[in-house]
Amino acid sequence: MEHKRCISSLTVEELAAEMKAMGQPAFRAKQIFHWVHQKLVTDFAAMTDQPKALLARLEEAFYIAAPQIERRQQAKDGTVKYLLRMADGNCIETVVMRYHYGCTVCVSTQVGCRMGCRFCASTQAGRVRDLEAGEICSEIYTAQKDIGERISHIVLMGIGEPLDNFDQVMKFLSLISSPDGVNIGMRNISLSTCGIVPQIDRLAQRKLQLTLSISLHAPNDAIRSQMMPVNNAYPVAQLMDAVRRYQDTTGRRVSFEYSMVRGVNDSDACARQLAGLIRGMGAHVNLIPINPVDGSPYSATDAENVRRFQAKLTSLGVNATVRRRLGSEISAACGQLRREEMVQAQHTQPDGKGDAYETCREN
Repeated sequence: MEHKRCISSLTVEELAAEMKAMGQPAFRAKQIFHWVHQKLVTDFAAMTDQPKALLARLEEAFYIAAPQIERRQQAKDGTVKYLLRMADGNCIETVVMRYHYGCTVCVSTQVGCRMGCRFCASTQAGRVRDLEAGEICSEIYTAQKDIGERISHIVLMGIGEPLDNFDQVMKFLSLISSPDGVNIGMRNISLSTCGIVPQIDRLAQRKLQLTLSISLHAPNDAIRSQMMPVNNAYPVAQLMDAVRRYQDTTGRRVSFEYSMVRGVNDSDACARQLAGLIRGMGAHVNLIPINPVDGSPYSATDAENVRRFQAKLTSLGVNATVRRRLGSEISAACGQLRREEMVQAQHTQPDGKGDAYETCREN
């Protein structure tokens, strides 16, 4: 597979260039794009309107991103979590959540993560590699075919930091919103970042209609640096300045994610500081009762304290809601299923050692 390229990552224009190089008419590009991104085929042989000689050449040069479902867990609330094995053997996670307005898929953008947030399982083994645009698309296609329902909304909030894989994520957004593909509109897409300031500025210049969510999780540098190492590079004041620039440039409202951690960031003083940071921005705060993560020093704030924190923010003029806890009994927090698989693989090694990243590779 190493010598083959991922055809799922090519735009119609890039496919047209490939067709020209192969001596094929340009219209083949849009036909192939339809097969991959609208009809969701995973085998070149399924492209029945293409010449067999062309299909043979495509098979030789390319592969279609088609992850295998390594593990599948379904919660009582309908949440479905997948551990997906990519073509190179690396594993990622994808989650489907059901809401009254339809099915939302939470996608990963990297294999692992290097951001180091202490409450997140995704980052505990570091970053292995970035996902290609077509691989991110394939998470959605795999989930949609498995549940037999259309995916209507996307959140880039799974394993990895989307803005740390900027170019491929931007290409993914172009592919997934293409009218020639599954055509999921930008207004139905939310991108979550831990706060890489230069990349927020780059994103602003694109003026996309998506929703930007800032994983804030703390109202001051002392607490945020303890929870999120990225804050050492881009402190709260710098981050908030970038958010205001983003709003000014795009005209889009930003939302803030705030994971409630017992005894760390859930005090009335924190609520007052948080309100002071964002009051007047028209922003929304999404309070998140964290799912427990093995190996993390943090535990979730109880429901009563979450409601008290929300009420305090509301009284201070900040719009705040509490996110529904979905799929907690199936390890739905980012990276937990992958981490469980890694630990299990290590335990089954004859010498108890080995590379944890080899979890899903075939020997």
